[in-house]
Amino acid sequence: MGLNYEAPESVSSRIRTFIPMKITFLGTGTSQGVPIIACRCAVCTSADPLDKRLRSSVMITSGGKNFVIDTGPDFRQQMLRADVRALEAILYTHEHKDHVGGIDDVRAFNFIHNKAVPLWATERVQQAIKREVPYCFDGTDYPGIPRIELHTIGEENFTIADQNFIPIPVLHYKMPVTAFRTGDFTYITDANLISPESMDKIRGSKVIVLNALRREPHISHFNLDQAIALVRELGPEQAYFTHISHQLGKHAEVSKELPSNIFLAYDGLELDLSNG
Repeated sequence: MGLNYEAPESVSSRIRTFIPMKITFLGTGTSQGVPIIACRCAVCTSADPLDKRLRSSVMITSGGKNFVIDTGPDFRQQMLRADVRALEAILYTHEHKDHVGGIDDVRAFNFIHNKAVPLWATERVQQAIKREVPYCFDGTDYPGIPRIELHTIGEENFTIADQNFIPIPVLHYKMPVTAFRTGDFTYITDANLISPESMDKIRGSKVIVLNALRREPHISHFNLDQAIALVRELGPEQAYFTHISHQLGKHAEVSKELPSNIFLAYDGLELDLSNG
């Protein structure tokens, strides 16, 4: 597949370990991905593989089990590229197409493992999933449709296969989005407002992933300066920016501007987090 990179030396030499799990960045791009169709800007035409970004998603691997957050339109490609052979559950942040659009491809795991795939989402996102794949819920049981089990995310912490998750409400302009914390790791995408109560749930995380769309202000995403300021306020030991637009700039150039504990994530980046 050609995109399963090891972390650059400048990044990997500064990564410290915290909890026994691995984070794989399946995609780090915005809703259109990078490059954008028909765009001829310097980022979209860059030869640097770190500037090629599928729609944002991460996989948490712990205890030999894989938990994926969001199934965007690139889900099939991401699963193949990362050679994912088993999936414990999928968690959803919100209902936008770039986060749910690949849901039909979960059926590959049905065929391989002969069981339904558990999907964890708020009631609002569950309604969007039913609109996205209505044939899974119309009672016709058409052969070959995805077999999925819906589980509701509420305000309380929940556990999947011994992995504990803390749902953290944030806002994407006016749309509710769920961020997730497990252990000392927190993942926040598509947000531009975090309440004091949610900030308290994030504090103490040693590794935070946060959206940083571009340099200019945006109505529903943190821009680069806002994301850096938020990291400084929360004080994690490392932070990684995701949901990146071509408007942010080239990976190599932007990386030089960041504080020493903040990095641009990229597709295929793996973080090994263990007790230490």
